[in-house]
Amino acid sequence: MVEEGADTPRPTDREELERMQEEIGRLLDLLQEERKKSDDYLTNLKYTQADLENYRKRMDREVREIEEFSTAGLVKKLVPVLDDLEMGAVSAESTPQTKEFLEGIAMVRKRLSSSLENEGLEEIKAVGETFNPELHEAVDTAQGTGEKDIIVEEIRKGYIFKGKILRPSMVKVELAMKKNSKESKSGTEQ
Repeated sequence: MVEEGADTPRPTDREELERMQEEIGRLLDLLQEERKKSDDYLTNLKYTQADLENYRKRMDREVREIEEFSTAGLVKKLVPVLDDLEMGAVSAESTPQTKEFLEGIAMVRKRLSSSLENEGLEEIKAVGETFNPELHEAVDTAQGTGEKDIIVEEIRKGYIFKGKILRPSMVKVELAMKKNSKESKSGTEQ
């Protein structure tokens, strides 16, 4: 009886060991390639997540800006209505028998002002304040005796909406006395 496989040479332990080492090397290379692919996928996933988060933040910011812009447009249209109500009240004061009419105008103005304030509208302080060209527009001036330019009359109210100037106040300014350089030198020599 002939043994099966007797014709084929049987690998020696050394050959078997070399073949196994080659196979292990090939498998390690394959494992290294798969790890690199996995790392690349993980890196791409992290970038995609960061991009998605940045996109979400940008969309949130743009939605807020659109809401503020649309609200600002409405507020800007309603500010002249406040002016008209105020002028109507002033002109009605000079007419007899207008007490109820004035009370009605005052109620409407108060309610409109309150609603606009709740949306973020603020009046710019003017009379008695130091003139600030960013907040105030000087339409008239008078020479004063003080050290600062002071607002003495408000011709038209100015408004700030959510931290941005919607409309500057139109004001009359009492100008500060200008110090003469000769006077200031002689005053220090005494």
